[in-house]
Amino acid sequence: MSKLDEIDEATRTEIEAAAFRRLRKHLMEERPEVQNIDLMNLAGFCRNCLARWTQEEAAARGHEMTKDEAREAYYGMPYDQWREKHQREASEQTRAAFDAAQKHEASEG
Repeated sequence: MSKLDEIDEATRTEIEAAAFRRLRKHLMEERPEVQNIDLMNLAGFCRNCLARWTQEEAAARGHEMTKDEAREAYYGMPYDQWREKHQREASEQTRAAFDAAQKHEASEG
């Protein structure tokens, strides 16, 4: 049991939401140079995953959101604009690591 589990549900939700907003701001404003493929290789998720999860959770609660609207919440601008401004070509090594991780994930799923 973590310390968070000892806190009442409403307060815990507020703390978790605030921490998540900090993560979003960190990726969007403070570290836009961090590449999605690197996040995927190291952590198994990226900004696009966060956007998809947000879109799915919004829909589950009756709030429709397009993929582009959800992505803008994690890029701070339209996705194509962010890609043009921040995305760089991945190295062969990075692409190979990504492909290997995807194959491993597919075999477990």
